[in-house]
Amino acid sequence: MKSNLSRGANALTLAILVAALGSCGLPRSGPNKREIYAGSVLKKGDAFVVEVNPRVSQITAVSPSFGFNSAFENAGLAGSDTISPGDTLALTVFENVKEDPLLGNTGQRVTPLSEMQVDGQGYIFVPYAGKIRAAGQTPDGLRQAITRKLDPQTPDPQVTVQRLAGEGSSVSLAGSINAPGVYPMELPTRTLAAMLSKAGGISIDPAIALVRVTRDGHTGKVWLQDLYDNPSLDIALRSGDQIVVERDTRAFTALGATGQQNRVQFETKALSALEAIATVGGLATNTADPTGVFVLRNEPAEIANAVLGRNDLVGDQRMAYVLDLTQPTGMFEARDFLIRDGDTVYVTEAPYVQWQKSLSAITGTAGAANQIGNVAGGL
Repeated sequence: MKSNLSRGANALTLAILVAALGSCGLPRSGPNKREIYAGSVLKKGDAFVVEVNPRVSQITAVSPSFGFNSAFENAGLAGSDTISPGDTLALTVFENVKEDPLLGNTGQRVTPLSEMQVDGQGYIFVPYAGKIRAAGQTPDGLRQAITRKLDPQTPDPQVTVQRLAGEGSSVSLAGSINAPGVYPMELPTRTLAAMLSKAGGISIDPAIALVRVTRDGHTGKVWLQDLYDNPSLDIALRSGDQIVVERDTRAFTALGATGQQNRVQFETKALSALEAIATVGGLATNTADPTGVFVLRNEPAEIANAVLGRNDLVGDQRMAYVLDLTQPTGMFEARDFLIRDGDTVYVTEAPYVQWQKSLSAITGTAGAANQIGNVAGGL
């Protein structure tokens, strides 16, 4: 009689646990392929589910395009000895008299003037010559201007002007630079690439480096690799330019049955879906459904209309691009489909995974019921 009661208790306990299991969902990483399709616009959902093919890959292949405007590109090389506001100058005046020179003491024919800094308006002050515009002139041009001013006051003066490295004819370099700082513009460093080299190059991977130049309130930026590959992007610098090297900030999110679930920054200028999957460790061998690899994004209306063959969509559209890696061309499609900033790469679980979880849960529940029954039978 006691044995029958024990078996009855086991069965009752198992039934209760199985019922409790059925009333709650099993743990999983997200929706399965069927559930995503069920949320499509065709089934009254709010996302367009689109299978990737060569046409879709071509339409959606939009990479960020950077460059400099015409004001940057058309600026010619600045003269290596052109004087700018902030520059420091060394002036020396040779007078052709021994007695009562204009600038020096009696018997002093050579008068070195203290180093002069060109003011913010581009002028310097020379005794007896007055205020003279220096900015925009070469040292020789400024020499002639000073000579003309002094000539009526002292016979045949001889003037030398030397431009020293100063704050005016310089550019600043910051960010991911090996030696950031303020650098004078000199004959070998009048272009962007040359100045980057002068500063010791960059401290990050060139494949993800962006170079930003700000001049007179306007900014342009280029990929560092494009700067090296395209000589036309090697713009001439101007005094006061601000150069910043920064890392590409684009990233995508990997979720579902992948090697890791994380927010991942781009490691190359262009990133394909296949490379994105590889970056996070590939598909999880034991759980992933290779027929249900999704790329989720908000697509601009222009691209969404082109993909769907429509012209009536307005504003960003939710798109779920699906890749089936088991198809003969599936891997090629994944290789050609480009990932964009903010995308979510989601890999669904294979259908049998939920069966496995259910069986494991039931098996575990049954084991627990047996244990409870054994404990109850021993009472």
